Amino acid sequence: MTSRVTLISPATNAALREARFDDGCSLDAAGAARARSAAGGLRPAGHALASPTVRCGETASALGLAADTETALAGLDMGRWRGRTLGDVSADEPEAVAMWLTDPTASPHGGESVRRLCERVGAWLDAAAEFGGRTVAVVEPEIVRAVTVRVLGAPEAAFWRIDVPPLTATEFSGRAGRWNLVLGAALGRG
Repeated sequence: MTSRVTLISPATNAALREARFDDGCSLDAAGAARARSAAGGLRPAGHALASPTVRCGETASALGLAADTETALAGLDMGRWRGRTLGDVSADEPEAVAMWLTDPTASPHGGESVRRLCERVGAWLDAAAEFGGRTVAVVEPEIVRAVTVRVLGAPEAAFWRIDVPPLTATEFSGRAGRWNLVLGAALGRG
């Protein structure tokens, strides 16, 4: 049985524009409008899911998806850095940020390491192979990165080398243990 999983990154909000670790803020007006304009461009899916963040839920709604919240697709737990800008954290804790960006096992913020995120999301992907049909999930960019690392068999250190722009779709198709990747496409264009 072939499964297709389309991961959609959320629209913009203030945290994204300010390079701030997500703090639960809503989509900004431009992000919400862009998501609404992309609503008609999605293929029908048997399963619609969303990460349990405000911006993912709001993006799913704006896209016209009746998405169930999936806790296994929660974004990277940033611990005590949540709500702070990367610039502020880098100024206050340069060694910790450097370690976090180079060592996938590091979690100097007291949250989740990149390795743990990749393991968690990899387990979800293995289960998703059993869904069959098409699944659409609005997820934080780090979830797209983690799934991409897993599908390609890339080292976890490659996680930070993957850019995931807002409102892009990245598709994975295949079966447990063998997935193919279709690189992200912008929604609502063309």
